[in-house]
Amino acid sequence: MNITIAKPRLPWRIGEMSWSSRLLFLSLFLAALSPAFAAVVRVVVLERSDVGNAGYEQITGKLHFEIDPKLPGNAIIADIDLAPVNAVGKVSFVADLRLWRPKDDSHSNGAAWVEIPNRGGKSSLPGSMMAQGFTMLNVGWEFDVSADKLRLEVPKARNKDGSPIRGVVSAVFTPDKRADEQALTDLTDYPPVDIEGADSRLIVRDRAAFPGGQEVPRKQWSLQNGRLRLEGGFEPGKTYEVFYLAEGPPVAGLGYAAIRDAVAWMKHDPTSLAKVKHAYAFGSSQCGRFLRDFVYLGFNTDEQDRMALDGIMSHVAGAGRLVLNQRWSTPRAVAGYYTASYPFADTAQKDPVSGHAEGILENPRVKHAPKIFYTNMAAEYWGAGRVAALTHTTPDGTKDIELPENVRSYFFAGTSHGPAPFPPTSQVKGSPLANPVSANASILALRLAMHRWVTEGIEPPASVYPKLSDGTLTPVVKVRFPTIPGMAAPNAVKAGGRVRNPQLADGAGEGTELPLLVPQVDADGNDLGGIRMPDIAVPLGTATGWVFRPAEFGSPHEFYLLRGAWVPFATTKSQRDATNDPRPSLEERYASREEYLTKVKAVVLKLIDQRLLAESDVESQLKQATARWDWVMRPSAP
Repeated sequence: MNITIAKPRLPWRIGEMSWSSRLLFLSLFLAALSPAFAAVVRVVVLERSDVGNAGYEQITGKLHFEIDPKLPGNAIIADIDLAPVNAVGKVSFVADLRLWRPKDDSHSNGAAWVEIPNRGGKSSLPGSMMAQGFTMLNVGWEFDVSADKLRLEVPKARNKDGSPIRGVVSAVFTPDKRADEQALTDLTDYPPVDIEGADSRLIVRDRAAFPGGQEVPRKQWSLQNGRLRLEGGFEPGKTYEVFYLAEGPPVAGLGYAAIRDAVAWMKHDPTSLAKVKHAYAFGSSQCGRFLRDFVYLGFNTDEQDRMALDGIMSHVAGAGRLVLNQRWSTPRAVAGYYTASYPFADTAQKDPVSGHAEGILENPRVKHAPKIFYTNMAAEYWGAGRVAALTHTTPDGTKDIELPENVRSYFFAGTSHGPAPFPPTSQVKGSPLANPVSANASILALRLAMHRWVTEGIEPPASVYPKLSDGTLTPVVKVRFPTIPGMAAPNAVKAGGRVRNPQLADGAGEGTELPLLVPQVDADGNDLGGIRMPDIAVPLGTATGWVFRPAEFGSPHEFYLLRGAWVPFATTKSQRDATNDPRPSLEERYASREEYLTKVKAVVLKLIDQRLLAESDVESQLKQATARWDWVMRPSAP
């Protein structure tokens, strides 16, 4: 393997290096004499720098890959047979590299967290994880992010005769306010080749969850330099979808190979920049869906038939997978209602719609199944077509199913896709506050549980998720949500339709309406059947993983994608009586702040006993609870 060190900003000599740096330099020198491992054929180191005073260094650079398009594990990549090859018949591509490692190898615990970049974003390791000696790896996997992000440079597919491939691309958006134009950022890499042609269309519809709608006359809209303009402006709350002809599809599925082969390089190449035995991946939202598809497509087996990732944490992905491994992919898109295709669960389930019977883990491509944690918020059960319940029910949503032994699923009650900052704010005056309930501390505790499961065989906490069998999971029409001032009943919402599965020729029921199963709620409207963080177990209000769009944003019958709500309780009985609020007030629930905090501490200690929080979390959780109490009890509180 060739490893190139770019010229440093300041001159240095070997004699001025620390012993760990000398060893690293020696390994880089010897690497030029070593044969290539896996598919990483060259590493370019651009910069090395300290990570604060943590005893870590950051290494940035480029990973150069070459893969054989004929190998079965690579042939699954869409259009790889139409990608250009080099003199030895390999497909080449390049990924941005970012690595955090202990400067002293003796401080490494031999395990790495592969943080899948969300739309090219850069990750960092929490101080507690650096104290434990974890390595962190970022590798660009996405072609459609800007040059200042972590990205993947991939070739474009061409027809067998060398001519360019053409096809129709599309983008969907729902504006919150009236505007004359809309930037089509999702299609930046797909400039139109014939915007005046018959393939150019604009559709408008009232519901985001289902395709179709009314055609906008061609003379009323135009597209120039990536900006779409409409006479009279785009109406807030309406969903628009634009189509046009593009050219030169990138071989986007190489993003999966980049992660697979970077992990193989790190774990098995003696000249890699990080010496680790185990590797786990963490992916949130878009990246959690990436990891579900990564496993489903068989990429957890490397080119030398070894397990790539030992563990995976797919966070807030629901039952969705990433629509990446197909022609004209747009992975950067939010993909509202465009994430869930059969199969939804890990074990093979007979699909009553298409007749297929396979699972994320149970299909012919999967040879090495990692240990898996699914961590979902309430938002993934309720919104954006993520239908998280289908990961633990039959495809028609009528029965619970068992999870495989290597899988755990954790549902955090009353949580949004991500916690809102505190104090929370409303989108507009009079609309519900954003949901500040945070499960972040538990997610961090589960990372340690994953490491111990892989390296020590210590079983992680048992799965916690709502079930049909005990009534904590229910069809949305049967949710008993209380009549809370300012909150409309959610019983009529829809999950949208299935996305086409490009691996199954018939699409596996594309467009079939998804069953919407959601957590049942208690008398306050807070979710049952999940892990209850202190904000839910000792509530100061009702917290949801859903919220309707404000009337000012248009389409108030529609959910605002991936956003939740928090409606504090009235402080006194007289206040709640004045608004006909059925929920007991704070003075009816807690005799004093001290009683409230005592109850919070009991919940925190219970979560610690369940290994869902760490001992070090007690102080921060009590501090957070105190701030929340003081805020809701302030004189100006409603």
